[in-house]
Amino acid sequence: MEAHKKIYLIANWKMKLGHEASMEVAKEIKKRYKGEEGLELVVCPAATDLAEVGRVFRGTDIKLGAQNIFYHDFGSYTGQVSPAVARELGCEYTIVGHSEMRKLGETDDDVNRKVGAALKNGLTPIVCVGETFEEYQEKKTEVVIINQVTKALEDIKFEKDQKVIIAYEPVWVIGSGQAVEHGVFQHIVQIIVHTAVELGADVVDKFEVIYGGSVDEENVRDFIMGNISTGVIVGNNSLTAEKFLAIVNEVK
Repeated sequence: MEAHKKIYLIANWKMKLGHEASMEVAKEIKKRYKGEEGLELVVCPAATDLAEVGRVFRGTDIKLGAQNIFYHDFGSYTGQVSPAVARELGCEYTIVGHSEMRKLGETDDDVNRKVGAALKNGLTPIVCVGETFEEYQEKKTEVVIINQVTKALEDIKFEKDQKVIIAYEPVWVIGSGQAVEHGVFQHIVQIIVHTAVELGADVVDKFEVIYGGSVDEENVRDFIMGNISTGVIVGNNSLTAEKFLAIVNEVK
């Protein structure tokens, strides 16, 4: 993994804000956040709000991200989000493989194809990996993580300066208010790094690792201290500017 140059703070609003609320939060973040060297602030609103939220952030240091994309740019794919259009709207990032998408039937093959589509369109994919509670209880965490990372990056080719962000989000802690212990995450990072190295030279210098799952201002530093990872993805605590920027202020 290359030397850490940025800390990624990624807001995933899921489908929890209406249009007007999304605009209000976006405007408040823009008003209060003036940029910080070494930080990459990324906001991922619902697809229906990408265009207008993107306009709010235009010309600022706040980056726009999609919550999901499809693996074709155009075609008869009702209800899908075109990666080409996401890029046209100003997205620089996209979440891929979130557990809530996997729960609805998204497969490892789908994730792999979406990673390729994202890179093809100049989007940095944020690939979510993580075990369910049942898998955790059965001590299958390592196997699940290795398989998900391997399949997501299989046969992926990177252009110069492209990368992938791998977000470890254990399914059983998302939205629970209880994050995983620092030592557990540190072990998972080692597994992800080892897996990426095993995939070869095409991947070894092209990835970052971040954490997701009940991140708040009190625990955020646990996941980036000592360069253990390069950031976090935040769900519920990104739904107001006050809570999200409190997290941002903790890592300045």
